[in-house]
Amino acid sequence: MRLSIDTMLDYELTAPADLLLAVEVAQMPDQTLVTDKMIVQGVDALTPVVAEEGLGRRTWTHGTGRVTVRYQAQVDVDRPKPSLAGLNADDKRELPALVVPYLFPSRYCEADRFVSMVDREFGGLSGGDQIEAIAAWIRQHLDYVPGVSNSATTAADTFIARQGVCRDFAHLMIAMTRAAGTPARMVAAYAWQLEPQDFHAVMEVWLEGRWHLVDATNLAPCEGIVRICVGRDATDISFLTVFGEARLIEQRVDVRQIG
Repeated sequence: MRLSIDTMLDYELTAPADLLLAVEVAQMPDQTLVTDKMIVQGVDALTPVVAEEGLGRRTWTHGTGRVTVRYQAQVDVDRPKPSLAGLNADDKRELPALVVPYLFPSRYCEADRFVSMVDREFGGLSGGDQIEAIAAWIRQHLDYVPGVSNSATTAADTFIARQGVCRDFAHLMIAMTRAAGTPARMVAAYAWQLEPQDFHAVMEVWLEGRWHLVDATNLAPCEGIVRICVGRDATDISFLTVFGEARLIEQRVDVRQIG
């Protein structure tokens, strides 16, 4: 399917600050960028840098006062509806070097705190069957509630609260997957049919030699997800990092199918 993406960010900086943007679509085999354009106002020159694992692109700049970002793209997504059932977990000793770090706990995904729980609840399963069971558990036990978490909320916090937004669902899914001994990474994305429209956080799990998308919230079909960048957790995938202070004026994301 061909998707049209239209994103707008409007912020007021309280003082001049360095900015790191990550809003551009990553070019990958299952999502082909057709056209895109980014216009940034209120800033100095733009300096693009390669994002985590060479997937996608970030852009450095320096802003003063009001900063607006407009990003528009068309992308062809060629990805069947995923199914993890029956997929095997890989031998850890044969994992690619770039995959190994996604076995470890990280700032927002304290995998070591979930080992006993995951073993008790899902120890009788393995591979893709185990991951699907973890996703089903999260969807059954967590409520999607905007505004109940913040930038400091971790997977353990979400597990206790039993509520959160896409970022929180993804963090808990990643932590529990890593606790099961399977690599998992976080993905910043645009999502078709997501309501309300916004940036979306999902995860990917490594099975049978490749990454597989999983939306722990089940709010958007994985065949309509467009990746922006990947990383260990929310630390690595922020669409805008301000090295200073900023006030949000408006933020808008619109994803539509056009073909």
